Amino acid sequence: MQTENIPLNFVPPRQKKNGAEASTRGTGRWSTEAVLELVEMPFMALLAKAHAVHAEHFDENAVQRSTLLSIKTGGCSEDCGYCSQSARYDTNLEREALLSTDDVIAAAKAAKAAGSSRFCMGAAWRGPKDKDLDKVVDMVQEVKALGLETCVTLGMLKPGQAERLRDAGLDYYNHNLDTDAEFYGEVISTHTHEDRLDTLDQVRQAGIHVCSGGIVGMGENRKNRAALIAQLANLDPVPDSVPINNLVPIPGTPMAGVDPVDGIEFVRMIAAARITMPTSWVRLSAGRQEMSDELQALCFFAGANSIFYGEQLLTTGNPDTSRDQKLFATLGLKGV
Repeated sequence: MQTENIPLNFVPPRQKKNGAEASTRGTGRWSTEAVLELVEMPFMALLAKAHAVHAEHFDENAVQRSTLLSIKTGGCSEDCGYCSQSARYDTNLEREALLSTDDVIAAAKAAKAAGSSRFCMGAAWRGPKDKDLDKVVDMVQEVKALGLETCVTLGMLKPGQAERLRDAGLDYYNHNLDTDAEFYGEVISTHTHEDRLDTLDQVRQAGIHVCSGGIVGMGENRKNRAALIAQLANLDPVPDSVPINNLVPIPGTPMAGVDPVDGIEFVRMIAAARITMPTSWVRLSAGRQEMSDELQALCFFAGANSIFYGEQLLTTGNPDTSRDQKLFATLGLKGV
């Protein structure tokens, strides 16, 4: 191997363990310290490195567009400190029962007409009950029949549920790690970091593409953020899609008053994700409505090549399609 081709801060892989634990627990290619060194590079050098990696693996002017629909809103039993949908917090969110398949199909058709290629459905559950999963399976099949890629985020899965979603034709399952294992307890107490990894194991073993990322700006430090990127990059194989969210503080949640991370720091996280996961779709996710066009352009240059498209995410706002179309035209980007 020529030394000039070895990635900055490369760490030799650990030997995989036998058994299921090794399936998505990681290769050990990236250490937290190695990612931290990346993040702390001079900003222009970091951008140049990330952009070079991005251009090597993707069309640098192409951005994948997904639409996200909340199919069941509010009333969640979990205590995720950032989330408006937890039943434990007074966020003035109106609870809504599981949508009908007809309503979901109408939204999917509108998303496809607007230019989205992937339709994501999210439900505020700790995990789906089998009777609810029956309805979600129908939704996945109907959306898939429209010619859209399908994704769901339903919480933690029980044995056999991932296989049912696979058999329905599901392309992606989203289950974010949110933050690193060390900081996780400051965000959530009703389930563990390991619980999330267990669900990712089930998804991967069922043959469904994994979508997993995290949230920046919850009060964590830079080392926590580097550890999150390292863990995502060490999943084996790496997530096919990596959403990087910038916290949108929700009044009534424990994180309503957390100081935001500055834009340059957020771009550093996008760049680190791109360098450590060169073949993954890196999604510029929640928090985009609060970003200037210039900050979004830096994120795209640093390797973000996917967005949520449409005026609404699960319960938070998102730039409207006309603003995104104008930004794409200004930057010479094309939707895929």
